Amino acid sequence: MTTSYEPPLSTGPGLVANNQPVQPPTPTAIDYIRAYVKRLRAGDIGSLPILFGIILVGIIFQVADSHFLTAHNMVNLILQMAGYTFLGYGIVFVLLLGEIDLSIGFVSAIVGVSVTVMLIPKNGLPWFLALPIGLLIGSAIGLLQGVIITFFQLPSFVVTLAGSLIWSGVVLLIIGNGGTVILQDPTIIGVTSAYLPPIAAWIAAVVLIIGFAAFRLSGLSSRRQQNLIVSPLPIVIIQVVLLAIAVLGIVYVANQDRGVPVVGILMVLFLFGLTFLAERTRFGRYVYAIGGNKEAARRAGIPVERYRVLVFMIASTMAGIGGVVLASRLRSVATDAGGGNLVLNSIAAAVIGGTSLFGGRGRISSALVGAIVVAGVENGMGLLGLSAGDKFIATGLVLLAAVVIDSISRRNQKRAGLT
Repeated sequence: MTTSYEPPLSTGPGLVANNQPVQPPTPTAIDYIRAYVKRLRAGDIGSLPILFGIILVGIIFQVADSHFLTAHNMVNLILQMAGYTFLGYGIVFVLLLGEIDLSIGFVSAIVGVSVTVMLIPKNGLPWFLALPIGLLIGSAIGLLQGVIITFFQLPSFVVTLAGSLIWSGVVLLIIGNGGTVILQDPTIIGVTSAYLPPIAAWIAAVVLIIGFAAFRLSGLSSRRQQNLIVSPLPIVIIQVVLLAIAVLGIVYVANQDRGVPVVGILMVLFLFGLTFLAERTRFGRYVYAIGGNKEAARRAGIPVERYRVLVFMIASTMAGIGGVVLASRLRSVATDAGGGNLVLNSIAAAVIGGTSLFGGRGRISSALVGAIVVAGVENGMGLLGLSAGDKFIATGLVLLAAVVIDSISRRNQKRAGLT
């Protein structure tokens, strides 16, 4: 008789016999696939919608304009999605709590403007001092807003909306009447204008694949030590192979043009680091627990308010990094920095990628894959010469579809007893 298997997060510790923990049997690949199909039928569709969305966006815009899937445009797409991705990384943590942060756009602007001003030649600071000071400013803003939210028990929506207005005013005061400040530091400019040589790009790809494989295998080892059910090794191998195909394909295409942008490597490094923080540390486990059931987490002894403050600090810090990336790409900052659709697209990236608005469910990678869709829609509609209004409508419809799918999925899972 085969052993039924429920993929994470429905696994639990092994039974105890004679006071000794028993390692649950490792399911076969067939068991895993059967369990996956069972969960699909119950409404747990996982990452399928976003994968379908990426393919659909590629097909639609390639048919409409043959330049969409060219090497030159794919490199442009990596540069376009960078800002949304970094802001989205921070938003994922906030959404995991079931909260929202509407101030990240202008927080990113404050950091970007501050760093640019500190880098003004002659009396300016070197980049290795200006950058950390700017990020500390962003982190301090997150700390302030988090403390206000938790101390006065106010809705994060209201506090961060007020923060958005306040920080937009601060941006105007910093820039003054000049309107635009030119970024002149070659190191910061190089974040989005430098590209890896082909050999370096291939080496980075191999390191990434090996790193992912090590990450997954260490996860299996950790779960075995805790007597939890683990994924079958063949499934893990298939995941590594699929990632390898995707990564090597991206590098090959990018090398046909300017090469892999340095900012693309930074996005991957932050993805690995933040994923480790969310999935392999006590901090991450507590964030998921608080988002799943805040009161239960408090009764379990988790310092809920402290972790809420820390999450808002992470969101503001990542917004600051995104602000520097955006300033690097534009090579300047202006009075409209942080405005427009930056906030909405960053939040949309996290949600479209699969992070739930209801808290407790999502991955850091959601921001990356969601940003591909958001930037892809913007990029494709730009190639077609469509208006900003058309872009807003298209992005809004994609976001609405993602939220509806998430709501239906949660409802079906609840009926099936999976949540």
